Amino acid sequence: MESNFVDYVKIICRSGKGGRGSMHLRHVKYNPNGGPDGGDGGDGGSVYLRGNHNYWTLLHLKYQRHVFAQHGGNGGKDKCHGTKGKDEYVDVPCGTVVYDAETGKYICDISYDGQVVCLLKGGRGGLGNFQFRSATNQAPRYAQPGEPMQEKTIILELKLLADVGLVGFPNAGKSTLLSSLSSARPKIANYPFTTLEPSLGIVGYHDRQSFVMADIPGIIEGASEGKGLGLRFLRHIERNSLLLFMVPGDTDDIRREYEILLHELENFNPEMLDKHRVLAVTKCDLLDDELIDMLRDTLPDNVQTVFISAVTGQGLEELKNVLWSELNSESNKLQAITAEDSLVHRDKELPALKREMVDEGEDVEIVFVDADDIDDIDDLDDFEYDEP
Repeated sequence: MESNFVDYVKIICRSGKGGRGSMHLRHVKYNPNGGPDGGDGGDGGSVYLRGNHNYWTLLHLKYQRHVFAQHGGNGGKDKCHGTKGKDEYVDVPCGTVVYDAETGKYICDISYDGQVVCLLKGGRGGLGNFQFRSATNQAPRYAQPGEPMQEKTIILELKLLADVGLVGFPNAGKSTLLSSLSSARPKIANYPFTTLEPSLGIVGYHDRQSFVMADIPGIIEGASEGKGLGLRFLRHIERNSLLLFMVPGDTDDIRREYEILLHELENFNPEMLDKHRVLAVTKCDLLDDELIDMLRDTLPDNVQTVFISAVTGQGLEELKNVLWSELNSESNKLQAITAEDSLVHRDKELPALKREMVDEGEDVEIVFVDADDIDDIDDLDDFEYDEP
């Protein structure tokens, strides 16, 4: 069954071209030398991106790969102005980042509901010959053509907006915890990579308060280099206010697994290390009190740790209290404000962009090399080619 969660879409956008101005001289029965009366052409339609909180994925754009604005109308006689082309608005969920599919350059970030960004400006309409009349040129016989349209292929990437992001290896208990704390029902099974798409859940707290928790597929060592599923979904925790690291209690070395996860996040985006972190040691129903006390001495420093069991409910209330306290701490609020004002998006490198597009099922142009252009077989290393 095909998933309805779509967080990556490539579409072709095109603005409308401006209408051409009219070159017309007025000839009527009682005014045979009426002079120029050619009207201006209409402006072409523009393409806008608009944030819409009613959408939570890019599913509605998956099969709408072309967004074309309307062309401007041509000018007419009697100084008639051409019609303006209709603008096209592309509604996207909040948290969508836009890149140029050809160069990988960052274009814009749609971060709040109602935000409107002009992606492609429509061409201006040409002036009719009426606009060029003068005392020395009373019958101009020329008019302007309209400005041409603009076209761009863009990539839309959705980064989920959530308060708490779950980070852990496969089978660390992330989906089980999300289902225990919220009404979300992600797939749970006893094998790696059960979660193949991110899930969101609303966790209730005291006095009818709540916060949003996001679960992403498990991260493995080397995920930042493209191994496993982590690279594809690591972007979803870039916008989370707090990161909850989850390591099973039956792991041989909890500190080492925590440091591996931290290292993968650092390789993907060093700014992630500035986020507040909490460590949850899961599956503690398999441990006794004596073993838990022994494990406390081996835990990483400078991170608050909670021992939990999503199956039995052990430590879940304590975990919610810790998460709520961290989310509402003054340092975390200040960091969120600072990050919102100075959020930096890096351009995509072309080799990584093409690999990403292949992974997403997009068609990538293959470059064929003529054998006559290669003098030696070693010269093949100097050519770059795209995998189909």
